[in-house]
Amino acid sequence: MVGVNFFGNFDLASLSIWLFWIFFALLIYYLQTENMREGYPLESDEGGASPNQGLFPVPNPKTFTLPHGRGEVTVPSAENEAAHRREDLPMEATSQAAGSPFMPTGDAMDDGVGPASWVPRADVPELDGKGFPKLRPMAHCHGFEVSSGRDPRGMEVATKDMKKAGIVKEMWVDEPEQMVRYLEIELADGSTRLIPMTLARITSRHVKVGALTLDRFAGIPKHKADDQVTKLEEEKISAYVGAGHLYC
Repeated sequence: MVGVNFFGNFDLASLSIWLFWIFFALLIYYLQTENMREGYPLESDEGGASPNQGLFPVPNPKTFTLPHGRGEVTVPSAENEAAHRREDLPMEATSQAAGSPFMPTGDAMDDGVGPASWVPRADVPELDGKGFPKLRPMAHCHGFEVSSGRDPRGMEVATKDMKKAGIVKEMWVDEPEQMVRYLEIELADGSTRLIPMTLARITSRHVKVGALTLDRFAGIPKHKADDQVTKLEEEKISAYVGAGHLYC
């Protein structure tokens, strides 16, 4: 019959396993090259092309349409990489050897370098699946309330050096995740700042921000709008407050 001689001596199990390994190798190649759409080609500490780019080539540019009418982005592209790069940072190398650490030459927290470093993310708020800002003050969120624990609004804010920095004015919540992301603090001069909830501790007497001393609260990056915070503002705020654990 047709095919008896061929399949009678052919190892279908061997064919199956070889097809699997070929598929698996192609899958790894595809995933790795897709992972190289941002951050490549690699650069050296001096800003030139790195001599070791890895085993896989940089993929061809691909254009993605962003949701909610936020335009398009092409990656990889020199323009996209330049938009996410900070130039002329106030730092200097500690050694001529490749990979040596850089030391800040000024105030690292104000300059946003070292542990206080931040990346220039898009200066627009993060949106939920329906196109609305995810993070908003609780007063602007219908149906939200503190269901357990202590409501910190109206409590004093204690600093690392146990001084009063201000009063908790509001809580900013992530509506889709239904959790508090930031505490809004009103300082003595009447201005407000956001503190990441993960860097604050609510006690029976006050809200303790153990990362910052009193003189550092005024330097927390401000957010422009009263009812929303952008991704760039979040990046700067979190970097500044978190770095206080080292620099304060």
